[in-house]
Amino acid sequence: MPLLILGFFALQIDRGNIGNAMTDFFMQEVGITQFEFNIGQQLLSTGIVLLEIPSNIILYRVGPTLWIGCQILAWGAVATFQAFIKGKGLGPYLATRLLLGLCEAGFIPAGLYTMTRWYKRSEISRRFSYYFIGNLFAGACSGLIAYGILHMRGIAGLSGWQWLFLASIFTILVGLIFIALFPQSPAKPRSLIAGKSFRYFTERESAILQARVFKDDPSKLQPRQNVSWGEVKDTFTNWRILPHFLTTILGMASAHALGAYAPTLVISFGFGRLQSNAMMTIGAWVLLFLNLLWGWLADKYSKRGLMVFLGVLGLWAFQLGNRLLITSTNRDLRFGFLTMATAFMANWHAVNGAWLSLNAKSAGERSITMAIFVMGANIAGIAGSQIFQAHDAPVYRTGWTIIVALCSASLFMSIVANAQYWLLNKFQKREGEDRYKY
Repeated sequence: MPLLILGFFALQIDRGNIGNAMTDFFMQEVGITQFEFNIGQQLLSTGIVLLEIPSNIILYRVGPTLWIGCQILAWGAVATFQAFIKGKGLGPYLATRLLLGLCEAGFIPAGLYTMTRWYKRSEISRRFSYYFIGNLFAGACSGLIAYGILHMRGIAGLSGWQWLFLASIFTILVGLIFIALFPQSPAKPRSLIAGKSFRYFTERESAILQARVFKDDPSKLQPRQNVSWGEVKDTFTNWRILPHFLTTILGMASAHALGAYAPTLVISFGFGRLQSNAMMTIGAWVLLFLNLLWGWLADKYSKRGLMVFLGVLGLWAFQLGNRLLITSTNRDLRFGFLTMATAFMANWHAVNGAWLSLNAKSAGERSITMAIFVMGANIAGIAGSQIFQAHDAPVYRTGWTIIVALCSASLFMSIVANAQYWLLNKFQKREGEDRYKY
């Protein structure tokens, strides 16, 4: 878990630091417009979507240690080289964003799938929430990190945002540590580097780990090292995935918009340029707490569907508040609602993934399902990247209206997701372990 969390931390820092770079004249110094900036963000999400499923098929064959480790090294290198596109214009900017997306593709579902190999179904929601700590902790820290690094403008003749991207050298170090230390599987609880000289668990402990997981869910027995075409076909024709998928796309679109523009929005409220980066970490810290709380409650009471609904309901309520306050001159009130919208923008996301995983029929289907689930979040990124437009600034009346509409639709789909499992269990007379989980 700690290494997966560390990898997720590095991923979010490298993916999201461009929002902080925007407050340091990034667009002007690279030579791009706001519309072109949004296109780059769309290409990042497009790259992830394109390779999400192929990446997880490779993971199934190669194993997490080597594949995830190489991914971290690759995107760390691309993220670092973003520091050298100053004055280069649109082409290099778009190329680096697309490459970053291609290299990051598959990391999140790979981590989710890997955890299902180690933990029982009753433990998954909490573990998924723990995994997302890396993402959320990065969101909470990134503004504070940026606040410090952006003050380095002028050192060695570099802009502050260039130093921000150079900090991604840290990610390369994380990739090396991951390959050196991450255990291959419950059956082989040792790293690639250590070989047989060091094991995280004894053979007896390893056998117990496997037995408890297989007894809980026999579908996790994995005699093959590849995903069958039948499993791919079954996953794509499984209509029960659709409400989860749409809940994610519709709800996370606003999260992607806020992720890129939150510091800029705070500036428009009347706060300082560098101060805005630090201020937006408040919502991220609240989100970190809510993420853990949602995962704990979902597992304790076995109410994943209810927790997803309540999370999306909170998101909808605070985004509606943001829309109603667009003409308000009370900057503290506007900042408060923006902070709470940030706090609810993804606390339900990990629970939705765990809920979807619990109803997968086989290990191969679970792997593809997790990839589709994360694809939904990145398709949301493609849409969310264009919500805030320059012609709509600084009030963003159209942008906030679109966000409320998307969140309303996401709330409706979360209700549909709950209803489908209740109806299936009722009319198919499913009992015991055969019942769908919700």
